[in-house]
Amino acid sequence: MTTLIESEEHKSLRAAVAAFAKTHPNTANPEDNKRLWQEAAKLGYIGVNLPEAHGGGGAGITELALVLEELGAAGNPLLMMIVSPAICGTVISRFGTEEQKRDWLPSLADGTRLMAFGITEPDAGSNSHRITTTARRDAATGDWVLTGRKVFVSGVDIADATLVVGRTEDARTGKLKPCLFIVPRDAPGFERRPIDMELNAVERQFELTLDDVRLPADALVGDEDAGLLQLFAGLNPERVMTAAFGIGMGRYALSRALEYARERTVWKTPIGAHQAIAHPLAQAHIDLELARLMMQKAAHLYDAGDDIGAGEAANMAKYAAGEACVKAVDQAVHTLGGNGLTREYGLARLITASRVARIAPVSREMILNYVSHQTLGLPKSY
Repeated sequence: MTTLIESEEHKSLRAAVAAFAKTHPNTANPEDNKRLWQEAAKLGYIGVNLPEAHGGGGAGITELALVLEELGAAGNPLLMMIVSPAICGTVISRFGTEEQKRDWLPSLADGTRLMAFGITEPDAGSNSHRITTTARRDAATGDWVLTGRKVFVSGVDIADATLVVGRTEDARTGKLKPCLFIVPRDAPGFERRPIDMELNAVERQFELTLDDVRLPADALVGDEDAGLLQLFAGLNPERVMTAAFGIGMGRYALSRALEYARERTVWKTPIGAHQAIAHPLAQAHIDLELARLMMQKAAHLYDAGDDIGAGEAANMAKYAAGEACVKAVDQAVHTLGGNGLTREYGLARLITASRVARIAPVSREMILNYVSHQTLGLPKSY
């Protein structure tokens, strides 16, 4: 029942975040974005999912997704919430050493430090099994040495470190297995290059090069043999949070369209009175609400410790939210007509931004593949 009807506590949190978000300008100014992040952190919103013992709110991905959705619905989405507290914070809190938890979680929670996440590679795409970034242990010193490349890594320029997915050789089988490493931004051999994006977003995208980056033994997060378990502990929250990002963006676009449809008058009546305008907006609202239900289900399953159930629901939620977001933005722009493409109304930039919810962190086609063979039991085509 909790996945269908929000508790009074969640309703209060939603109202508080919504009120807070509306007091900030929705601009592409990095300083405004940084100020919003810091103020949200002071109120406990950024670290709401992190353990109380390490400065967090002691709640879960359910609450963090709610925060991001409401920030987005006010036109102030914080993309790095998907990365820093949801992926990196979750992985460290679940699998990190006590020293790593003490070192990173309080500062991730209070907003004084951020962490980026590097997994995608130029030649690997959606196939994480083809990751070529390797980590080898220096037998003489015990250090790790990382070599490889990553692309489409968000916010590396504002992050204090990047949680990098590399692969180490299994001594028993000789096969490569995924492992996670904390790479400080100033590590020698760790270089970044901005990717020239047409996406109008505060957070920039980067290509990373790791050229024999030497890290201490304690840079490894968790167990060297836990690999995929640790990786997917971060990827399921990533999908839930991407759904929240998309739903928030869709709600914002829809709200702008509704304001316009109520006020814009043609032939003596507001255009919102015409079914050709009203019905598509109603459909957009329904799709966003349905996507939110699946997002809440996924978040609750994850917070309850059901990683397998959460994996299925998180993929479905991300798919539904991505589709609903794109449709809502598209319909909002059409509702405003030419005004929908002006800078004044701020919808045109969402045409590109809304595609992010479809493409990242996993494409809708790969989600359909996942559901086809994992849920429906159909044979794999790849």
